Amino acid sequence: MAIAVQHVHHKTRDPKATAQYYIDNFGAKMKAAMAGTGVQIDLHGLQMNITEIMTTQNHEQHLGLEHLAVTTDDYPGTLERLRGNGVKVLEELIGSSGNRVAFVAAPDGAQMEIIEQV
Repeated sequence: MAIAVQHVHHKTRDPKATAQYYIDNFGAKMKAAMAGTGVQIDLHGLQMNITEIMTTQNHEQHLGLEHLAVTTDDYPGTLERLRGNGVKVLEELIGSSGNRVAFVAAPDGAQMEIIEQV
């Protein structure tokens, strides 16, 4: 049996603003509108579907996601750019391999994890 990631779904109060956060801060690209429910973006090969709570779905739904992690070869420059864009740095840590790691705020309580490439 083969399994592959198809997409990550971020449910939010404001799909366009949430998509713009990932575009402005992490280089995502707008991919497509989703028939009045939201948008699809491409986050460096990862498809993200960004919508409000969907009235066509009957199971319990929640806003947000916990976090996505990205690596960077310019940790200080990445954090400087994020701070310049008004993104709140929640915590900075040292990773298990001695590299720097930061968690930053994203829309609706989600977070992004920034990992220094070593």
